[in-house]
Amino acid sequence: MAPNPTPPAEPQDNPDGYVGLEAARAERLARERGWSTVRALAPGTIVTMEYRFGRLNFEVRDGHVSRAWKG
Repeated sequence: MAPNPTPPAEPQDNPDGYVGLEAARAERLARERGWSTVRALAPGTIVTMEYRFGRLNFEVRDGHVSRAWKG
């Protein structure tokens, strides 16, 4: 049986720091800080519960990040 792969390290970054930023600026900053995937979602969007290492999610309301979380 093959060993389970080790997931890549995530950036040491606090998602709460993106709340209040303009969405495009937040996405640029997240990519600069090493997030491999950045996803902007409308409030109430249905998403899967899977956790993806290296992904940062933004809930965007009126062009600004209202919530941010990993996975």
